[in-house]
Amino acid sequence: MIIGAHIVLYTKDAEVDRAFFRGILGSPCVDAGHGWLIFAMPPAGAAFHPAELNDCHELYLMCGDLPSEMVRLKKKGVTCSAPHKERWGTITKLQLPGGGSVGLYQPSHPTALDLSRS
Repeated sequence: MIIGAHIVLYTKDAEVDRAFFRGILGSPCVDAGHGWLIFAMPPAGAAFHPAELNDCHELYLMCGDLPSEMVRLKKKGVTCSAPHKERWGTITKLQLPGGGSVGLYQPSHPTALDLSRS
């Protein structure tokens, strides 16, 4: 039986990105041993898109009010890209202190989130 999903983000500076998820985003975590933090994530959905190559993956966090969330994050010192509309929602990118980024969007489509709560 599948009980969950585990997401791996590769980064040039794992320590600062872990601190960002823990301190700025407030993601609860457990220490899996030797300081290796595993973060709890909100309910998630997976989408499978056609592509020329396999094994190219993206992570997007979702919110219900993107402008308000961007204001909240800015107060914590988080840099967000200018939001733009796609057919599936409005998106920004959060700059991670390790040099990478994570997408944040407000969906305009039905989500599977309610399915995970039933």
